[in-house]
Amino acid sequence: MDTFHSFVLVLVLAISFTNFFQQPFAYVNGDTDLIQRTCKTTKYYDLCLSSLKSDSTSPVADTKGLAVIMVKIGMANATSTNSYLTSQLLPPKTTNSNDALKKRVLKECAEKYSYAGDALKSTLQNLKDELYDYANMNVMAAADYPNVCRNAFKRHPNLVYPKQLALRENSFKHICDVVLGIIDVLGW
Repeated sequence: MDTFHSFVLVLVLAISFTNFFQQPFAYVNGDTDLIQRTCKTTKYYDLCLSSLKSDSTSPVADTKGLAVIMVKIGMANATSTNSYLTSQLLPPKTTNSNDALKKRVLKECAEKYSYAGDALKSTLQNLKDELYDYANMNVMAAADYPNVCRNAFKRHPNLVYPKQLALRENSFKHICDVVLGIIDVLGW
């Protein structure tokens, strides 16, 4: 091998080792096996795995810690959906009775997502206190609040359930299902 190629090889190895040692601590000492085993107990393995891997504290968390992380992800989702709905309440360009009705229903939906976030917040305390039955009930309640929103739209056939809201509802319910799967493991 000539000198240039040897230099390039050494440079690449040096950069690789430098990047390896600069990786977050969690990648070095994390229990990714626990994350995978825990996620396998849930209804949405891929969602669980990607969500937990996106949090830098998950590789060093125990099963209860993984549940807490997922609950916080659910809370963030509920808050984001509440904010989205609130932003939709801005005055429309035209005013008609249908716009006023839609605004009222969107306000009700925003309220329901706020309640869902509150239920998940209660879940955090339940997990801390190791009251897994109560944690389970609070997560189920949180997951049910979007149904109230969807039903509010169904009560008014001239209103269309927004596609963006349907996607958010689906995502939120899947997160809640993952949390329920993890809580089931804790209750064993």
